[in-house]
Order: sequence, then C-alpha cells, then structure tokens
Amino acid sequence: MNNDTLIEIDHVTFGYDSSRTILDDISLSFARGKVTAILGGSGCGKTTLLRLIGGMAAANRGKVVFDGELIDARDRDRLLRQRRRMGMLFQFGALFTDLTVFDNVAFPLREHSGLSESMIHDIVLMKLNAVGLRGAAGLRIAEVSGGMARRVALARAIALDPELIMYDEPFAGLDLISMGVAAKLIRKLGDATGATSLVVSHDVAECMAISDHVILLANGGRIVAQGRPAELMASSDPETRQFVRGEPDGPVKFHYPSRSLAEDFGVGAAA
Repeated sequence: MNNDTLIEIDHVTFGYDSSRTILDDISLSFARGKVTAILGGSGCGKTTLLRLIGGMAAANRGKVVFDGELIDARDRDRLLRQRRRMGMLFQFGALFTDLTVFDNVAFPLREHSGLSESMIHDIVLMKLNAVGLRGAAGLRIAEVSGGMARRVALARAIALDPELIMYDEPFAGLDLISMGVAAKLIRKLGDATGATSLVVSHDVAECMAISDHVILLANGGRIVAQGRPAELMASSDPETRQFVRGEPDGPVKFHYPSRSLAEDFGVGAAA
C-alpha cells in the first residue's frame, strides 16, 4: 500500500451464509483525501463493503487494510483504535431520539475524547455550525425534519475529526433541496478536513456531481466499472450505461432468477 491509499480491499470474498456470495473476490483501493462513490443496485454489497471496512463483519477470504493495518474484528483493542479514526453516517441516522441535537453530537466526544465539558460544548457548536444547525442545538430529534436529522447525524459523524467518513445512503428519503444540501456538505467537509469519504448510494446524479472516483458494483459482488465520473457517464459498456442512465431495459433484468413458469405452474402455463 502506498501513501496515497488509505484503504485496500485485497481479494475479498464475503457472504452472510454459504448459500449466497455478496462480494466475490473483489480488490479495490480508496485514495486518501478523495470522495469515492460506491454505486449499484440493491443487494449488490455496497453497505456490506462499509461493514467490512468498519470491522462490523469479517471477510470469508482476503483482507481489508486501513492505513497499513489489517482490519481484524477479533483484535478488539486495535479495532477500537482504528474506529476512532472513522466516522459513519448510517442510512437512517441512528440518532438517540430521547436526546437533544446537541447531546447527540456530543455523545462520541463524551465517550471517547476525555475532553472537558466546556471544550465539548465549543466543538459541538462548531460541528453543528458546519452543517448549518447551530441554532437547532437545543431541539429534540422529534422536532427536526428528516433532512435536518440527517445533518445532525453528519455533525455527529465528524465530531472526532475522523480521517475516514463513510456515508450509507445519505440521500435516501430526502427531498430534492435537502438532497442537494447533503451532497454539497459531503464535498465541502471532505475538502475542508482532508478526510477520505466513501459514499454508498443509488443516486447517480448527486454522486457524479461530488465524487472524484466512482465504483459500480453489480449483484453477485462483481465490479462492473470504476473511474472518474465523466468516464462512467461516457461508457459504452451496456451494464454501465443502463445503470448510470437509469434505463429500464438492458443486461440488468427486472425479474430475480427463477424457474420457468411451466415448472412452477404446470406445463399449460407456458402458453
């Protein structure tokens, strides 16, 4: 691994059980300080890839390396040390609904930093200001909109100034304005902090607008394509074109693989 690479996925195969492979012998590297989008249809292994990097799951074969160190879920002390350098924005925010906006962002600082409450106070307000929500510090989570809640989760994810920020479907369920705000924030925070950003999403347009590099996965854990956003948008590969342009017809089929109608319903159904 060279100094420009923060994460290396080396011939990783993973499945939650023996009946289905989620990721199939994939090798990837993620550049330090860049925004990388991981695109693909549902079930292709995008979120699973983040779970492997975060040590929430372990590869069946191959290895995941973070800044030169192996990610090993069995080595608890090392994993906790590595996780302190990572921030995670979960798909549904995973906020504490009985806490205020302020206390949600303060939580990781109180748990892991050892800082005084006065220092935590100032840091939390700085993080909330970065996402435009300093004035909402005293609100309960139930009092904020879905888009605002996503920004609270982002402020919490950057509370410890992580070197790696992982975003799991950051645009899901947002209206167009909130989606644009969230995309702009991801790019702005990456540029301002120098953090490496991994964005898992279905939203092609938003990801193409903010990413330095794009990886397209397909069901079965295959890497279909990767490169700069403009390269994928201009690709003549049928599978890549179908996904980035949202075309209904192409190599990716609507129906999940199944037996023939004749086999399921009887010979007469084949007619």
